[in-house]
Amino acid sequence: MTVKVGISLIAWQNDDLPELTKDYTTEGAMADAARIGYSGVERGRRMPADTEGLRTYLDAYGVSLCGGWCSGNLMVSTVAQEADAIAEQVAQFAALQAPCIVYAECSNTIQGAMGVPVSTRPKLTRNEVLDYAAKLSELAKWSKGQGVKLAYHHHMGAMIQDAEDIDWLMEGSDPALGLLFDTGHLHFAGADPIAVLDKWADRVHHVHYKDVRQPVLDAIHAKDASFLDAVAGGVFTVPGDPEGCIDFEAVTAKLKSMDYNGWIVVEAEQDPAAAPPYDYSKMGYDYIVAACAKAGLDVVR
Repeated sequence: MTVKVGISLIAWQNDDLPELTKDYTTEGAMADAARIGYSGVERGRRMPADTEGLRTYLDAYGVSLCGGWCSGNLMVSTVAQEADAIAEQVAQFAALQAPCIVYAECSNTIQGAMGVPVSTRPKLTRNEVLDYAAKLSELAKWSKGQGVKLAYHHHMGAMIQDAEDIDWLMEGSDPALGLLFDTGHLHFAGADPIAVLDKWADRVHHVHYKDVRQPVLDAIHAKDASFLDAVAGGVFTVPGDPEGCIDFEAVTAKLKSMDYNGWIVVEAEQDPAAAPPYDYSKMGYDYIVAACAKAGLDVVR
């Protein structure tokens, strides 16, 4: 099996905390990512909005579109309303042959609220998640029919955050809905990334490699701080950083054993003053390539 290695430009262009990255441009980020060796980038807000403009933009740097965020509102919308709301993005991603849309429910999330403790995130009952999963299944089947898979992103501060939430969502949804597996958000939520892979290997469609600085996470929990407080405080970093705590060699070996054939995407938002984006993104890339070689996963460059 083969994998491709991509990156989210969030280290250079943080949409949630723009002041952190105000001195960096998307063009500089694209050039850096291509120079490091990344094969693809996830879509950013500062990229061209139109499909042909985006195609030309990506081609100029020799990279593919390897996904992109979609803020979902299905909890407060009908399936038809939500399909209409995301139709333009679905059509664009299909035209550019992106592997998926990274979908997450944002109608009730607190992930972007500075000062709101992440511990107060919305926690649904099993039946509420199952009801949501039934609606989401219909949206996922529609999107698949348009040529793009939906990969659901469990996220800190959101209603689908921990292993239990993921279990309920996967149990209640159609296989048309994929799972985005994010190591950093799982660890932050107190979940075991390997256990999630063991349980839902057949649903994992997209992978984010994000490491965690455990002392920062411990401090965030002790202060009952917000998700953005954690980001600003440096809770996340790239794989390969000695300050990280996640065993990515074990995760990569697990991906190999389950015949994963998709994208591994570095997504690690940090303060660039403390973690220069090019240096850390190269650290992440080099580490992933080495980890894949050790696990026997071929990287398509």
